[in-house]
Amino acid sequence: MSKDHIRYIAAVVILAIAAALFILDSRHANPIVPPAKLPTKATVSPEIFYGDRTKKQVIFTFDAGDSDQSAQGILSVLAKHHVKGTFFMTGKFIEANPALVKQIAASGNEIFDHTYDHKDLTTLTDAQIKAELDGMNSLLASTTGMDAKPYFRAPYGARDLRVRTAAADDGFQSVYWTVDARDWMESTGETADEVEQRILSNFSSGTIILMHVGDSITASILDDVFTKIEAQGYKIVSLSQGLAH
Repeated sequence: MSKDHIRYIAAVVILAIAAALFILDSRHANPIVPPAKLPTKATVSPEIFYGDRTKKQVIFTFDAGDSDQSAQGILSVLAKHHVKGTFFMTGKFIEANPALVKQIAASGNEIFDHTYDHKDLTTLTDAQIKAELDGMNSLLASTTGMDAKPYFRAPYGARDLRVRTAAADDGFQSVYWTVDARDWMESTGETADEVEQRILSNFSSGTIILMHVGDSITASILDDVFTKIEAQGYKIVSLSQGLAH
């Protein structure tokens, strides 16, 4: 083998070693790091409009964000019919009526979130939505020891996908209704007979009825409404009972 040939082989080997060292150094200086996982939004569960529609049962829910006008009447009827009611309550209602809220809870009724201040959630930021939900839940916990999760009802029924997503990130699922009894329209001339007929003409298996604590109509018709629904073979149940399969 000639000297030139040996020099050529040596040069190739040196270049190969240098290239290998360069590659190793580059990898050390710029290591390949897998991308960090980005935080993901909570899965938004379907909104609840009905309970289990395979069973002959009707769910009554009572929004408590204003006065307590019908509260004792509602509790009396629930006890008479051996029914557990479902209340969607604001933080301000809890602040104004702590003894009543404790009574509602002690009677075995359900209490879920109706926000702290009954604001239109579609006008708030995600952080403000969370503060509204958490504000009510904190008051409920300190007053009764209960947790309002996992359900909330948006004030005025005002919600969209962004609101529902922000609530889901905070551990809440939206509950709407099937039938609005419109008892809250008492001040505009709605009568007790009209409210009662609206309920009795529109219920079916799994129906969620929306009523309110802050009017006189609810307490005046609830016993008759329950009696007539039960006479048709339906059971009056709470939201949790009505959603169970």
